[in-house]
Amino acid sequence: MPDPIEVRKIPIESVTDASGLARLIDGGVLDADRVLAVVGKTEGNGGVNDYTRLLADRAFREVLIAKGTRTADEVARVPLVWSGGTDGVLSPHATVFATVDPATAPASDEPRLSVGVAMSDVILPEDIGRPAMVETVAAGVREAMKTAGIDDPADVHYVQTKTPLLTLDTINDAKSRGRDVVTEDTLTSMDISNSTTALGIAVALGEIEAPSAERIHKDLSLYSSVASCSSGVELDRAQIVVVGNVRGIGGRYRAGHGVMKDALDADGVWDAIRSAGLDLPERPRTSDLGDRLVNVFIKCEADPGGSVRGRRNIMLDDSDVHWHRQIKACVGGVAASVTGDPAVFVSVAAVHQGPSGGGTVAAIADLG
Repeated sequence: MPDPIEVRKIPIESVTDASGLARLIDGGVLDADRVLAVVGKTEGNGGVNDYTRLLADRAFREVLIAKGTRTADEVARVPLVWSGGTDGVLSPHATVFATVDPATAPASDEPRLSVGVAMSDVILPEDIGRPAMVETVAAGVREAMKTAGIDDPADVHYVQTKTPLLTLDTINDAKSRGRDVVTEDTLTSMDISNSTTALGIAVALGEIEAPSAERIHKDLSLYSSVASCSSGVELDRAQIVVVGNVRGIGGRYRAGHGVMKDALDADGVWDAIRSAGLDLPERPRTSDLGDRLVNVFIKCEADPGGSVRGRRNIMLDDSDVHWHRQIKACVGGVAASVTGDPAVFVSVAAVHQGPSGGGTVAAIADLG
């Protein structure tokens, strides 16, 4: 049985701020050596050259090194998954997952939060967007499930990943070895890396059969209901964080999930919160949550049909502001209107992550 989990959301007050993590460690809430993973939003442009992800990564790892006993190499293997871009009301923040001594956690026979992490094998640039990447990610997800003590895929409610995208350097590397890549548009490769990873998660959890190359990033009927995939230039393999529930592990927290059917589907967010174990009225309000919701984690996508609920929008035709930023701001506003807190995790590029034009929603609740 893995150790129980403590999970906390902390603000990020500047691009290099990790003081919230330091305070949790100094206050005895978390042990630096027990931090398993961090999932956070940074304030950059969310694109290929978003340096704020790198700055946050360095700041948080420096705290873990300074306040713990792990070496720099050991801390480098801790998954820190940063999603860039806090458009609209979204606020920079991080959610920190750590194990705690079982003797200090409330005992319970009910399902309680468990987290497993894994680093996949190296993903070569020529494999991004292709079946080889699907297979690599699926193997990593299965490994992370084992470390979380989760046997049944139905007990997995959220899989957060960070994978490599294509840059000019990695494209040239592939070409130097006589290989081609799925695209030479580096921003497009972000979407493709995310979607391919989502299919790997879906395969690992038995949601779909392994897809052929022709269906990757094209067949929108294929998706995972729990995948949340991000990509960047910081790494050359998949960082995988599997979040689910295990009976008997103990602790205060529980995970749940749902899907947003479209960009305005606030009910999908409420469904995820209910799935995490909170008893809510039929038509809930933000005030019904109290302080029991830790965070929600949402993927979003501009509907490829260019409309929401029958009304046309111009996100996909806008040459001034990329649709990534527009849909993120929109869904961030919907999510914050539910939670009452702008520090919610909303990430874009959701192909194969929830239904087309919508996205996955995970929630973590504090059951006390």
